[in-house]
Amino acid sequence: MAKRRRRYSRSASRDVASEMRRYKRGTAKSGPGGKAGRVKSRKQAIAIGLSKARKKGKKVPRKQAS
Repeated sequence: MAKRRRRYSRSASRDVASEMRRYKRGTAKSGPGGKAGRVKSRKQAIAIGLSKARKKGKKVPRKQAS
């Protein structure tokens, strides 16, 4: 049986986890430089964590085209 490859790196999931902690504490901000409002949903917090991981060059799949 073939071993499945990881789609996201472990360090990318750590970035998402830290963003989720910030969201739960209520300190997560959205927008450039955190000047905008508070993050209101879990999905938004996960998206921000993945975006930060992408910017650091970690293994994260490209965003889906809408």
